[in-house]
Amino acid sequence: MSDPLPPCPDCASTFTYEMDALLVCPECGHEWSASDEQGDVIRDSVGNVLQDGDTVTVIKDLKLKGTSQTVKVGTKVTNIRLVPGDHDIDCKIPGVGPIGLKSQFVRKATK
Repeated sequence: MSDPLPPCPDCASTFTYEMDALLVCPECGHEWSASDEQGDVIRDSVGNVLQDGDTVTVIKDLKLKGTSQTVKVGTKVTNIRLVPGDHDIDCKIPGVGPIGLKSQFVRKATK
C-alpha cells in the first residue's frame, strides 16, 4: 500500500490525487509539485530554488526603513544565507551593511 497523499495546502482537502508529477485538489483546483512537500523550499521571484551561498540580484528599488538609503535595482548580493521568517535572506551589501531581504524581491543570478 502506498503512502497517503498530503492534504491540499490551500483548502486542506484530503481528496488530493496525483496527475503526472503534480498533486491536484479536486475541490479547489489547486495544483502543486510533490517535491514542494519535502520541507521549506525558498524560491526567488521567478521560482528558482535558492540555497545558502548563492548570488542574487535585486529586482526592485528597496527603501531601507529608518534610513534614507535605497538598495537599487540590479544590485548583486553574494553569499546569501537563508533563514526562517518573514525576511528569509540574510546578507551583507557593500555600502549598506548587513540586511534582511525577502526572496520575492530577488532573482537568482546566472553564472
